[in-house]
Amino acid sequence: MKDQSILLDHGSGGKLSNELINSILMPAFDNAILEAQEDGAIIPVNQGRLAFSTDTFVVDPIFFPGGNIGDLAVHGTVNDVAMCGGVPQYLSVGLIIEEGFEISQLKIIVESMAKAAAAAGVRIVTGDTKVVPKGACDKIFINTSGFGLIPEGVNLSASLARPGDRIILSGNMADHGVTILTQRESLEFDAPIQSDSAALNKMTAAMLKAAPGIHVLRDPTRGGVGTTLCEIAKKSNIGMKIREKDLPVDQSVMGVCDLLGLDPLYVANEGKLLAIVPPEQADAALEACRQDVHGKKARIIGEVVADHPGQVVMQTAIGGARMVDMLTGEQLPRIC
Repeated sequence: MKDQSILLDHGSGGKLSNELINSILMPAFDNAILEAQEDGAIIPVNQGRLAFSTDTFVVDPIFFPGGNIGDLAVHGTVNDVAMCGGVPQYLSVGLIIEEGFEISQLKIIVESMAKAAAAAGVRIVTGDTKVVPKGACDKIFINTSGFGLIPEGVNLSASLARPGDRIILSGNMADHGVTILTQRESLEFDAPIQSDSAALNKMTAAMLKAAPGIHVLRDPTRGGVGTTLCEIAKKSNIGMKIREKDLPVDQSVMGVCDLLGLDPLYVANEGKLLAIVPPEQADAALEACRQDVHGKKARIIGEVVADHPGQVVMQTAIGGARMVDMLTGEQLPRIC
């Protein structure tokens, strides 16, 4: 690594995050399971395979329209397990709480976690709590880990995209990231904007039942849709063509992005997924996605191609072409 100290950009989910992972973490922890670098680990067990994932949440502010740090922490890990093809079953919760944090707020957060877990059909079965001196953390940080069994016949990986596959996005981009930004900066707009934070495991189960040949599932969180597609293109060594006119963005969210100079392609989502699907199963996967309450605005946004392997090209609304690269900086720190 060129940098001698950690920067906010190292947590962006973009190029510097990848540099940190591949230059320091991977060499230290190297093993065959970790090498795949999926949203979670896929572990062989006596009877099948286990999907296991962990995530830590430091979002600021901790309460926002559409959720709070508690239900976000449940949704995030449930979704990571689901993107591996697993059926999420159990979660652990680790709380790091700043001295002086209001117990009334802690109760709200914990109750929202319980409701989110129940709605997703998972149980919180173990955990840990630490209290640190005032100033040693900002209010509350939460870690969740989770696992679930992967049904037989399900085989998902970012390395499995193939030319001809269709690219499905389950709904509007950038809702979560823009919500956090507007709340953090106390920006007010005429139209309400709220986070898309949601558990997607029921959606993924329905999609895999309708289209069992799905090659890739990913939730485009930090780094957004653009960075996630670039990661898949590089791991599968294929190219992608997407169409700007087919990228769904809420009009109010787009207005905020235009005002603040943000590209919604790179803004975080917490309740959306990308699916890379063989062409003969794309319509079935899309319809299953749209049947879910969180997938009503799903659409096919592009295709996998053999050209320009490792790169994503977007056909612009005015007929030109634009190269979509990985996020190179931290647009919005502490977004999740």
